[in-house]
Amino acid sequence: MYVRFFLRFGWLLGWVWLLGRGPALAQTPTLDPAAPNQPGLAPPPVPPPAPPGPTVPKRLVRPRVLRLDAAPADAARLRRYKPRPAVPDSLSALREIRELVLALQGESYLTASADEIRWGPDTVRARIFVGEPFRWAYLRNGNLGDGLLTRAGYREKLYRQAPFRPAEWAQLQERVLAEAENQGYPFATVGLDSVRLDGHTIAGRVVLKRGRAIVFDSIQIVGSTKTRKQFLTKYVQIFPGQPYSQQRVQAAAQLLRQLPYLKVRAEPEVRFARGRARVYLLLDDRPSNQFDAIVGVLPSTGTGQGVQFTGDVTINLRNLKGGGKQVGLQFRKVDALSQLLDLQYVHPNFFGTPLEVAGSFNLYKQTDAFLTVRPRLQVTYPTARAGRLTFFVEQRNSRLFTDSAAARALTALPENIDSQYTSYGLSYAWNTLDDLFFPHRGYLLNGQAAVGTKTITKNPDLNDTLYTRLPLRSTQVALALRVERYTAVGRAGVLMLRVRGESLANQRLFLNEMFRLGGLNSLRGFNENQFYASAYAVATAEYRQFIGPESYVFLFADQAYLQQKFSERNPGNLHDQPTGLGAGLSFRTPAGLFQFVYSVGQSSSANQRFALGNSKIHFGITNRF
Repeated sequence: MYVRFFLRFGWLLGWVWLLGRGPALAQTPTLDPAAPNQPGLAPPPVPPPAPPGPTVPKRLVRPRVLRLDAAPADAARLRRYKPRPAVPDSLSALREIRELVLALQGESYLTASADEIRWGPDTVRARIFVGEPFRWAYLRNGNLGDGLLTRAGYREKLYRQAPFRPAEWAQLQERVLAEAENQGYPFATVGLDSVRLDGHTIAGRVVLKRGRAIVFDSIQIVGSTKTRKQFLTKYVQIFPGQPYSQQRVQAAAQLLRQLPYLKVRAEPEVRFARGRARVYLLLDDRPSNQFDAIVGVLPSTGTGQGVQFTGDVTINLRNLKGGGKQVGLQFRKVDALSQLLDLQYVHPNFFGTPLEVAGSFNLYKQTDAFLTVRPRLQVTYPTARAGRLTFFVEQRNSRLFTDSAAARALTALPENIDSQYTSYGLSYAWNTLDDLFFPHRGYLLNGQAAVGTKTITKNPDLNDTLYTRLPLRSTQVALALRVERYTAVGRAGVLMLRVRGESLANQRLFLNEMFRLGGLNSLRGFNENQFYASAYAVATAEYRQFIGPESYVFLFADQAYLQQKFSERNPGNLHDQPTGLGAGLSFRTPAGLFQFVYSVGQSSSANQRFALGNSKIHFGITNRF
């Protein structure tokens, strides 16, 4: 019995003696990139005392010259890291040495260390040991499935006789864990097994301990919102009994931020119990239903009147009955002879899928010229990271208002035509805006491409011979792009930069088929729909100075390039570069958001210059409830 007691006591004393020899083991290789060999994290030796002399004021900061000593073979390697020859103080010198050792260890020199540091009055000398680089002998698959390792980016040949870099090994571990936690194992761990260290080569196997399998329990809504739980479950695609996925939880917050009627107070919280995960969404409703009434005051183009009035009424109802559905209506009286009507309906989670189905109807009437209707049906797939991808089909029908007697007397085709254009296309939308209504930073991107067949219908009031050389059936392509960037400037300023443009490509275009440009929503400083263009681009710079959460004053400049191309062989194509300048303000009132915009424009084709008599004033109230 006593013999056993003394043996155990001697074994304990031996371990204490070994642990006391810590500095002697400092050169032992380590696989932890964040733990450099001593004395990297140890406090520096106390500098020698200053020689006796007259008393001088103490200098708290003293520049130091940094000298690095190393073996000739190691000195060449150190020069690649470009260490600073001089540092502002002793603490910076210690940090520079530590960062150099960490950089060497990160580049497979695991035994790199600072063996000695000497402090002089104005100089710091450090002896750096670099050592030999470590390499992988091999890294094999332990108990992981081949599919999981492949998705994590593992290839066995990448780890055969390759430099051992701790950061790369850590990244592989993170990718493996990410794959595991997206397949229902959020508590998985990964490491090396059967490790062999032969000189400066490392061999081992990747082993994953999955832990307990977790499935989703449900989502719970925390906050004051009328949005239904059933709708949100389908929208974020988190269903009870589904294997847990951290990626879906992270994507839920991004998807919810795309909904204008919800305010995300914080990231989703997850609570685990008995093999199930419950997701808590912290949401509040925000006013998003919209009612706008805007009145425009413009100089009259006719005789006998000094000004003419335009109007814009918009009604937009979102999140009907808490199910995410949306209904919109907009009516605009562009001028005395023009009217525009837009209708829209959006139905999310179509038949329980993440797909969003929407239908819209657009009507534009030029009382003395033509009527154009444009119905559209689209299906959108919203994603958290890749944006919103939409497939759509659209039909555009245009019919002329003609005077039979005057039409029969024409010897050439009029500038408008009866036509029908059926197109199929794709659109893509992506944004990182911090707020959909009042962004301070972020990007917005919208792109669209469509192709279809245009059919020209012969008008019975026109002479049939006028259509002789006109292609009645042709292929038409339409492209559109819009990019916006919001940047915070100073304490409460925001700079918005925007570029938007559209283009039509066809053998023969007519005026009523072209894009309409001008006015408050496109090119400020000009009348509504003043320009017709087959292709255009508008660049906008706008500075907003916020004086409240939803109030700001702004200055803007719009620069446009317009092209009016009727035919590929038509030498009379029109080009113009109109410019719009102005200022305005927007602030919250008890009745809603009041907006006032003053603008002036200059255009050679419209024979308009910067002048007070050509200025445009728009004001209105946007009420969100």
